[in-house]
Amino acid sequence: MSTPLRLVIFDVDGTLVDSQGDILGAMRHAFGAVDLEVPSRDAVLGIVGLSLPVAMARLAPDAGPAVQDELVEGYKSAYVDMRAKVGAAQSSPLYPGARDSLEQLHAAPEVLLGVATGKSKRGLDSLIKAHDLGSFFVTQQVADFHPSKPHPSMILQAMADTGVDPENTVMIGDTSFDMEMAQSAGVRSIGVSWGYHPVSALTGAAEILTDFAALPTAISRLWER
Repeated sequence: MSTPLRLVIFDVDGTLVDSQGDILGAMRHAFGAVDLEVPSRDAVLGIVGLSLPVAMARLAPDAGPAVQDELVEGYKSAYVDMRAKVGAAQSSPLYPGARDSLEQLHAAPEVLLGVATGKSKRGLDSLIKAHDLGSFFVTQQVADFHPSKPHPSMILQAMADTGVDPENTVMIGDTSFDMEMAQSAGVRSIGVSWGYHPVSALTGAAEILTDFAALPTAISRLWER
């Protein structure tokens, strides 16, 4: 009996790359430009993974739609400017062990890799180019074309793109939004401890990893159950 195709979907910010410096800096710029108090670090990292309009509505609920739109545009502009100054590879470095795990998973003929991120397509394209990740991901789901996490749309589309069943799909992420998205899509999830939400928020995860090197084995264990 042949091994079925498997799909491993990764979140990006806080899971594959550590982009918090740019995220926090862009938020400071965006809120300062409209004379609003800058949210705390915990508040900002707490919305990572959400699409920007949803994130800004949570961070500035009393500001009104027009100002929230200004915040979105200010954030985008500042993020692009900061990334341009030092390069995406330096401003959003891969977490230790990320590339090795991607290479190991990619080498398995039955395993397909994808991403599901709150980033824009432009932002994801820049990051993938900077880290030379273009050969890894056969399906790339971004905020431009989907409702914000935790809506399951990104995972559902990734499965449709690849023809992989929910039982053979797993979501890897660092936030409660990733875990909720996976549950809504009917797939299993693995949480990582090095990201932006506390481990206690990763309810529903089959496992919580503290080291990227443990990921391939954890995934194998998951599919053996």
